[in-house]
This record gives sequence, structure tokens and C-alpha cells, in this order.
Amino acid sequence: MATKVTIVMPGERVTAVEDVAKGKRVILGPGLRRVDDKVVASKAGPLRHKEPNTFWVDSYQRRYVPARGDLVIGIIRARAGDLYRVDIGAADTASISYLAFEAATKKNRPDLNPGDLLYARVLNANADIEPELVCVNSNGKRGKLGMLQDGFFFKCSLNLGRLLLRENCPALTALTDELPFEIAVGVNGRIWVKAHSMRETVGLSNAIMALEQAGYTEIDQICSNLGDVLQA
Repeated sequence: MATKVTIVMPGERVTAVEDVAKGKRVILGPGLRRVDDKVVASKAGPLRHKEPNTFWVDSYQRRYVPARGDLVIGIIRARAGDLYRVDIGAADTASISYLAFEAATKKNRPDLNPGDLLYARVLNANADIEPELVCVNSNGKRGKLGMLQDGFFFKCSLNLGRLLLRENCPALTALTDELPFEIAVGVNGRIWVKAHSMRETVGLSNAIMALEQAGYTEIDQICSNLGDVLQA
């Protein structure tokens, strides 16, 4: 039996979250905020719940609004002194220092040029200053962050980007069962993928885009179709 989906509108009181909050601490994600002792929706869309106590609204907004800690894919636009200007799809361009890379020094600077792709984390973001990015974690290591070379870059909805970034995303798990690949997903609605061949890379990107309007029950079918296409 299908689970009933609750649609909320901006300004609407979300009593379903309040009922859970009476007995435990809840985490409010995008689209929800507290007003005194009430929980109110700030965006329109379906109310989502992740066990045990995380709630958010799947909003189909078009413009990305940076938030601290977000993983984003940016495009280098220009260099300005010790900073690089980066397009992350927000209202304002972001900046990143050459020192925000692993092992970077004045003599060992990253070689970045306009048009290069960058996988980074938002360090600071608010309405008064431009977003600031970094390509290292709290230990100064790059991990999965940094320049994205070769591969295929495309845009998607912000909703799909957040879906793919969820822990143990069933879509990525199913696609991995079909073929090995590398992927970087930004919550700013940008994806980079790289497989062993261009044919596999294009097929993979088409399968990911097909997930845009798919429900969880359709994920396995879409991923298995990818395997059929690659074997043809």
C-alpha cells in the first residue's frame, strides 16, 4: 500500500512534525522553520521524513541558495588576486582562496583556469557576503573534493541533487550494480560523472536524468534498462 504524501504550503503549520517533537528532539531540514513553539513550512512541496527524527520539504526551487556545509560543483570564472571567482548557480558568484586546497602554498598554487570544474564545500554563506568555498575537510585533506577532470557535466533540479546526496541513496546503489563509475553531485543542481567509456558515461547520465520524475519503485527498472542498453 502506497504511503500517503503530505503536501505543505509556505506559512502552513506542520502539526505532524510538532507531534513527533513533543517526545523527542527533531531536526528540521530545508523548507521548515520554528516560530515560537510551532513548526511552520517556508517552502511548498511534499513533507519528507527520515528515521528517526529528520524532516524537510522537497522544494522544486530553481535558484540555488548557498548554505554552510553544502557540497557544490562550481565553474571557475576568473582570478582576482589570491582568489578565484566561482559560478555555483547562485545569485552571487562564490570565491575560493588558493590556500583552500590540500598542501597549497604561495609557491605551490593550484592551476585553475576559467571553465574548470571544481567540487567544493561551502564554508561561509549569508546575505551580507559572497559565499566562500573550500576544497579540504577539517583535517586539511581534500578527500573527494577538488578539480573534476574529463567526465561529463550536466545540470539537474535541486531536488534530484539532494536526493542523490542522501546517505545510502538507492538510485546510486542500483546504478553501481550495473557498472563502475565516478560521480560528484552538488546540491546546486549540478552533476559530474565518469565511466570507463564515453558510451557508458552518456548512458549513465541519461539514466540519472530519468530519475528526475521517477518514484522509488521505478529506480530498479531504470537502472536495469541501463544494463540492457550497454549490452546491446
